[in-house]
Amino acid sequence: MAPLPGDSWTPGPFGLDGSTRNTWSPEKTVLVVVHHLTAANRLMGDVVPIIETSPSIQLVYTTPPGGAFSHSGAAYLRNRGDVVLPWHQATSLRFDLAVAASLGGLEHIHAPVLSLDHGAGPGKLLHRQDGDGPAAPREVVGMHTGGLIAYGRVIPAMIGVAHSHQKDLLARTVPPAAEVAEVVGDPAFDRLVAGADRRAEFRKALGVEEGQTLVVVSSTWRHNSLLGAHSDLPRRLAAELPADEYRVITAPHPASWVWHGHRQVRAWLGGPDGRGPDVIPPGEGWQAALVAADLVIGDHGSATYYAAAIGCPVLLGTFPTDDVPPGSHTALLGLTSPQLDHGAPLLPQVKGALSTHVPERTEWYRSQLTTAPGASAALLRSAMYRLLKLPEPDIPAQNPPIAVPRLLPPLIERDAG
Repeated sequence: MAPLPGDSWTPGPFGLDGSTRNTWSPEKTVLVVVHHLTAANRLMGDVVPIIETSPSIQLVYTTPPGGAFSHSGAAYLRNRGDVVLPWHQATSLRFDLAVAASLGGLEHIHAPVLSLDHGAGPGKLLHRQDGDGPAAPREVVGMHTGGLIAYGRVIPAMIGVAHSHQKDLLARTVPPAAEVAEVVGDPAFDRLVAGADRRAEFRKALGVEEGQTLVVVSSTWRHNSLLGAHSDLPRRLAAELPADEYRVITAPHPASWVWHGHRQVRAWLGGPDGRGPDVIPPGEGWQAALVAADLVIGDHGSATYYAAAIGCPVLLGTFPTDDVPPGSHTALLGLTSPQLDHGAPLLPQVKGALSTHVPERTEWYRSQLTTAPGASAALLRSAMYRLLKLPEPDIPAQNPPIAVPRLLPPLIERDAG
């Protein structure tokens, strides 16, 4: 008889007899909870490399079920060669630490939970669902009561935040959770800054020629994102900007790839003649693209703010203020950045955004993003080792380097002419 789906059980170095077949003898086991592809990018790019080489620590992985994008987290893990536990097994065992970059289901984990952001801090409000009941106030993504408190108790043992004002926000919105908030910096930002001296290498990998201006179109997801509201913009840019002077590359949000399908996204962006811009795949390429960019055309997504915080000129292709927490760093970016007029020619606006850029604002954007610039690797490792009750290694903690980017060309090969 074929086993029921819930009967599967992954063997490995955990559970009552987990050590009997060990080659290595780690002291602690960490469960990495991968809710979706976006969280996977944060965890595997920014967090896991900080601790995975330690012989004292065994990492295992799982994906909570039930979310709209859960399958993307599971698919990501299948391709990595990790020890992956089905959810029912992961919630039946005790671990020494669990690390997550999204909320949902964490109350079922038997371990101290370290909860982290998967973007540039609390910059969006929760989506309001359709329904027959009256509208209620929209909480801030990542700082909502339902994700942080269950059964009369705060779920995470520690909430890692990038900036001290996020602790203040928690104190106003979810007061009990503020007690476990700790500043750990922003590893994505620190990696971007560290990658600045590889700008020429990244530009070469992206096919940017000497003297060309690289325009990166960055979009978050949902209908009010840049691609959701103006899906024709990448193709318009590719058509209106002189090809010998400009290079246009698009970086859609991972959720857009997952929801619509990888091939479909590439087909839409390329268009029927294949003359759309090249595309960054839904992995780590967006970081290198930001470092390489001369201009980022974006929206209220995290990548746009990261671009501003590393000193790249930003032009807002759309900015839905109703979906952004008032007074947040994201809201203030919307107030201080030029807005694209989609009814006007694009080339003069691109040139204008470049010529009117104010580099002096970069430090202000950085100050609103993190209160521990350059320190995230040390702070994150310290936090995880304290939760694990292990002594830290003697060698300095380091953020992993940004990967060299690759491009996905349109599905239809362009005409040579």
